Amino acid sequence: MWRYLKAAFLVGVDVPALGRVPVNALVAAGFLILGFGHPGFWFLGLAAEAAIVPTLAFNKRFQNVVDAEARQISTGDSQAKRNSLVQLLPSADKNRLAALDRKCDKVIEVYRNAQADDFVIDTNQQALENLKWLYLKLMIARFHLMTAGTDDTPEAVSRKIEALEANLKENQDTPALRQSKTATLDILKRRLNNVHRREQSLEEVESDLTRVESQVDLILDNAAMQGKPQTISSDLELASDLVSGGMFGDAESTVADLDRNYAKSSTTTRTATAEPS
Repeated sequence: MWRYLKAAFLVGVDVPALGRVPVNALVAAGFLILGFGHPGFWFLGLAAEAAIVPTLAFNKRFQNVVDAEARQISTGDSQAKRNSLVQLLPSADKNRLAALDRKCDKVIEVYRNAQADDFVIDTNQQALENLKWLYLKLMIARFHLMTAGTDDTPEAVSRKIEALEANLKENQDTPALRQSKTATLDILKRRLNNVHRREQSLEEVESDLTRVESQVDLILDNAAMQGKPQTISSDLELASDLVSGGMFGDAESTVADLDRNYAKSSTTTRTATAEPS
């Protein structure tokens, strides 16, 4: 309620060459200044604000306008953050992402041509947005996996381990040198484990990317074939672990912010859908 009261106090009008002018705040300031000449203006201004601000703040239409403006600001901020993530990707991934976006747009176009109910279109559009966001997260995770570590393959690390193990078997080193090589061997084995895990994670991410693509293809096929538009589900059980953290590198905080925004958008859409028209 505080944000509605604040918005009511700062309500304004658009004035050419001046932009948006907070009329109510200016009127309150005017009463304040006049009150120094005669205290009665303070009481008059207080009475006026006590009548105007709560009346606006509790007005449902005014609250809807405030909510819509807040969503617009949030959407613009989210889009800017999403674009910053897209810019991290190589050209091939950007093209792949754009292809998925076009298919999702085609789905909504089919629903609109079929004159589907607005709430069905809105719900399905949000579901597709969630799938597109999931797809982008997978791409960011893969980008981080491919660029954060070394270029060594499991085979290359394994060859280093085999060569060092063979060298240690010769038993011609001083104790200090042998201890150093043994420690290096332990490091290489741990590196091999990390490289294997990275390779496995990359395979899982690629499988999930293909799954999202196939899901969108199925949605588009169903939209084109079914006589009555159906509600889309964006719930997918992924092989990749995108929840535990550490998969997105420097983009971790941006991804977390967008996750919260997408969750809020989904909740808002479900609430609006559930309300009787």
